[in-house]
Amino acid sequence: MQWFYLLVAGLFEISWAVGLKFSHGFTKIFPAVFTVISMILSFYFLSQALKQLPLGTAYAIWTGIGTIGTVILGILIFKEPLTISKLICIALIVSGITGLKLLAN
Repeated sequence: MQWFYLLVAGLFEISWAVGLKFSHGFTKIFPAVFTVISMILSFYFLSQALKQLPLGTAYAIWTGIGTIGTVILGILIFKEPLTISKLICIALIVSGITGLKLLAN
């Protein structure tokens, strides 16, 4: 269950990062409220995962999920450029997350 909590925490991290972009510095109310709620939920689920998972592993995976998700959504929603270097870096993050997951058990 702790890995599920960590995944959910990572998804909410992606949500708050995208919401932050849409909030335009907290000047737009709905995206700002969405961002704050997503932040709270992200931290809540991370805290639940940390009851069982090692801190370093959980934090690295949480931020990795957030990083990969925000890069992908930046490309899809905000038309940020997709470059070979981004793809290579995402692959490295995925391999690091996979390694941490396999070694944490």
